[in-house]
Amino acid sequence: VVRNLRDLSFSQLMDVYEEGNRENAEEFWPNMEENQRLIRAEQEFYQYLKQIFFPTENAWYCIWEEKGHYVSALRLEPYRDGLLLEALETAPAERRKGYAGKLIQAVQERFAQEKIYSHVSKRNIPSLRTHEVCGFRKIAENAVYADGSVTSRSCTLCWEGKK
Repeated sequence: VVRNLRDLSFSQLMDVYEEGNRENAEEFWPNMEENQRLIRAEQEFYQYLKQIFFPTENAWYCIWEEKGHYVSALRLEPYRDGLLLEALETAPAERRKGYAGKLIQAVQERFAQEKIYSHVSKRNIPSLRTHEVCGFRKIAENAVYADGSVTSRSCTLCWEGKK
């Protein structure tokens, strides 16, 4: 669990998020050269963490490591009456090994008294299944983000905690 940018290996984190960064880069900067797009996406990610995420009170970055390397990661931040689990990702070479589920379960143990929400793309069947196995249930057909934006491409899941 990381609470500030200096305790995070940003390069290892970018290895975990490389696929997502490439997708975002293509969407937001389609006219840039591929390598430049990826650099821009990583810079934007770093600035988000520095300026928005880590300054947020009760924001946590949770990382699963194997043999000293980041293999899966997620963010937690205050949301409604609990926490919002977001940006769950596993490095492509490490998928289908159960790391995302292990990370979620570790988060559930650490934050056992909290309600944990998660917005998952309706097309992301592996993530939906992982959440289900970890005890999440669907509570809404759309996702309402902390900034108030809404998407019907994702649903809202919730784990009630151990109260």
